[in-house]
Amino acid sequence: MGKTIAIIQSNYSPWKGYFDIIRMVDEFMLFDEAQYTRRDWRNRNKIKTPQGAQWLTIPVQVKGKFHQRIDETLVSDAAWIDDHLKSIKHNYARAGAFKEVYPVLEELYRSLTPLTRLSDVNYALLRGLSDLLGIKTPLTWSTDYDSVEGKTDRLISLCQQAGADEYISGPSARAYMDHDLFERSGIKLTYVDYSGYPEYPQIYPPFDHGVSLLDLLLNVGIADAPRYLLTDLRAVPDSQEGA
Repeated sequence: MGKTIAIIQSNYSPWKGYFDIIRMVDEFMLFDEAQYTRRDWRNRNKIKTPQGAQWLTIPVQVKGKFHQRIDETLVSDAAWIDDHLKSIKHNYARAGAFKEVYPVLEELYRSLTPLTRLSDVNYALLRGLSDLLGIKTPLTWSTDYDSVEGKTDRLISLCQQAGADEYISGPSARAYMDHDLFERSGIKLTYVDYSGYPEYPQIYPPFDHGVSLLDLLLNVGIADAPRYLLTDLRAVPDSQEGA
């Protein structure tokens, strides 16, 4: 039996596609040795509100830290937990599964209070939300493995060290991935296809697929949420690109 792996930077309370990738691989590796990027998904995500999509953002220390890594980025204000819970409660109080799900989310968020590194916050949320979906894929760190230079070379090395023979990637990586290096390494490179997600009963139309998983949980409940995920994201091998 082969082993599949995905290597992705940690995100804050990501959208459902992120969790589908976690579900479809044997190991999900967090690549938080990468440089922290501002106004990105590392420390923020979107929820639905009557006025449209709204950002929930974890405040982090960035002043003078132009080249810091994600795993070096620190939370700057512990009050973010209260602020985010208040926003979730205010905007989802009328959602279909609010009474069931909000207490569970509140307990999860409160458990984050001692954490000061953004990476640790994201990891804890990814683990907690994955558990709610019944996803037991191991979450690891790229820094647990030896490092090599080069973007694609680093990914291939991590796959090899983890014993994986297939690398699952998001579709946007096609623009920069060195496909020849993967082919020469013997590691299968597969891109995912996010199309085909079913809509669910979501407050505040029009429907938006690109919001945090929190939206799915609060609208349909923990038991029904997996029904609105995709089994394998209709993964397409890189060799079939354009087919």
